[in-house]
Amino acid sequence: MIDGFGRRIEYLRVSVTDKCNLRCVYCMPEDGLPWLRRDQLLTYEEITRIVGAMAPLGLRRVRITGGEPLVRRDVAALAGMIASVAGIDDLALSTNAVLLDEHAGALKAAGVRRLNVSLDSLRPERVDALARRPGTAARVMAGLAAAEDAGFEPIKLNVVLMRGANDDEIADFAALTRERPWHVRFIELMPTGANLALSANAFVSCTEALERLQGIAELEPVAGPPGNGPATYYRFPDARGTVGVITPMSHDYCERCNRMRLTADGQLRPCLFGHLQTDLRNPLRRGEDLVPLIRETLRVKPERHWLVQGSDVGSGGLVALSQTGG
Repeated sequence: MIDGFGRRIEYLRVSVTDKCNLRCVYCMPEDGLPWLRRDQLLTYEEITRIVGAMAPLGLRRVRITGGEPLVRRDVAALAGMIASVAGIDDLALSTNAVLLDEHAGALKAAGVRRLNVSLDSLRPERVDALARRPGTAARVMAGLAAAEDAGFEPIKLNVVLMRGANDDEIADFAALTRERPWHVRFIELMPTGANLALSANAFVSCTEALERLQGIAELEPVAGPPGNGPATYYRFPDARGTVGVITPMSHDYCERCNRMRLTADGQLRPCLFGHLQTDLRNPLRRGEDLVPLIRETLRVKPERHWLVQGSDVGSGGLVALSQTGG
């Protein structure tokens, strides 16, 4: 799958639900959103058929996302179905880890190879406040322990940087990589309709984060752990893990984009942001050939996003990251 700018697209992020058990301040309004109806959601069989249609075209890597994917029943069953599709050689899952202690073993057995866990603070009371749900921190740590027990490696921690909320923990997160084989990735805050004030006033660039860490010890550029995303990685001497940075705002990496997104209601999106999307659900249910629709979505994939910090210009009307899987 080659788009109009010569980029090879071999990675699909599959959202299985728009719902989440948290209300993280940068991701979703505190009161939630109007949820999709059950009949609007793709079934696991329909998701697998779409992956099966894309694999002969060049799809090789899939990530299961949400909302929070583990709030949908028996996601491990879907993981097993996707892992069995010929041509798919990598399957990962992104989670807030609140339910991970219940599902880690089943996910590993089903064929999930790697986990990304959202964790925006190392201070329990701050985790709960940012997630706007009490008890979150304890559940996340239990989930991480279960993931390690199940044999997941690498484990990547995603930290959305916010000035005045968690940027004083940059060094603490980086220190984790010296003690544990974890890969901490600092992510720049991206604007959506529900977080415009936060994105305007709390933005911290990854360049600033790296500058703060250079005062502790020298960071060496490294290849980083296996994965499909846009992170650039560094390592402290003798550290067991790595420090990564994901810079969608200060240094966009659109020229290296290798992905498309499938929303929970069956819209194939060539970019996380913007208005472009192709309905696959209804043609699939009518028994139509999906390949021409997939190729047309590739053709119209934009060269880059047009996000502006603190503005919904370029977001395509996206209210919350949970709507498309982030």
